[in-house]
Amino acid sequence: MVVHLSPARPVAAAFEQEIMFCRGPDNLRLAYAIHGSGPPLVVVSCWLSHLQHDWQSPVWRHFLDQLGEIATVVRYDERGFGMSDWTVDDFSLEARVGDLESILAATGLERFALLGMSGGSAVAMAYAIAHPERVSRLILYGTVCGEPVTLSPDESAEEETYRSMIRIGWAREDADFRRVFTKRFIPDATEEQMRWFDDLQRMSTSPANAVASRIARQQVDISDELPRITAPTIVLQAVGDRSTTFDNAVSVSSRIPGARLVSLESRNHILLADEPAWRVFIDEVSAFLEPERRARDERTTDRPAEELSPRERDILRLAAEGRTNDEIAVALTLSVRTVERHLSNTYAKLGLSGRVARAAAVAAYLKHRV
Repeated sequence: MVVHLSPARPVAAAFEQEIMFCRGPDNLRLAYAIHGSGPPLVVVSCWLSHLQHDWQSPVWRHFLDQLGEIATVVRYDERGFGMSDWTVDDFSLEARVGDLESILAATGLERFALLGMSGGSAVAMAYAIAHPERVSRLILYGTVCGEPVTLSPDESAEEETYRSMIRIGWAREDADFRRVFTKRFIPDATEEQMRWFDDLQRMSTSPANAVASRIARQQVDISDELPRITAPTIVLQAVGDRSTTFDNAVSVSSRIPGARLVSLESRNHILLADEPAWRVFIDEVSAFLEPERRARDERTTDRPAEELSPRERDILRLAAEGRTNDEIAVALTLSVRTVERHLSNTYAKLGLSGRVARAAAVAAYLKHRV
């Protein structure tokens, strides 16, 4: 299934988002989306996300806009969150890595940069360890350190209080309980931004999922495996972040060979659009991805179809003849959904998106006739 969604607000870069669905290893429905233009960047986001709602967000919207200007962004809602299935028994790291593998299989991407954000950074690091040949570059932002959480008696009492607040207040209409988490994540936000994040928590998942996933994340243990990461790595971290502390970033960057640590002058776990730290973040990410952009430009110009499967080339050949998706489906004895999926995979491989993607892919085919 493919859902075409344009952002709800006018923006400078008017990207069209495609929302698609696939199945995880345990048959859970997973929602993922593609937007932007440039080399592929797969985002393993934090646990609070909603693929459609985030486009309307005064907290997340600048991430989507500006990352989409430098990359073809593939992002997804984790199991139990957003537009993915909420009926979940297993929030383990192994299950979450399996979901990422399923989504990547659905996109057809073979090599890509990987951005792990907040709690999603553990999944990104575990994937980079397991599949070094697939990850061209690794970006970690607000990263966890990969060690199980150990708590003192006082810290255990505090943690149980947080869990109780989730159980009691997560689904309520009033946001009093959720505001505690909002202030921890974005203490320097405006009231409008805080209200939106209050709402996102209730919209993104159930109280039971929020607690279960929180517990599972605290049990992740991959710190000893981090030296096996071979992809060039950059770690970006706000120095005043209370959710994932700067010490976490120091620990991770010291374990990953050659990793570079960039400190960001902010107290916010989610950088806000109007703070100087956001500009530093996007400039650093853009510069870090520049080699991927150059390589992608060379591939698209010189060998655009070498990455495509025979079926994808067949579909492009018929598209170049001016046939519609319905006509292509009849000619190749496929469903229209299958044709759409192959075209989406083709666009992602060539770093294309939006309304011009079909025309650009056809132009590449006509140039090379591969």
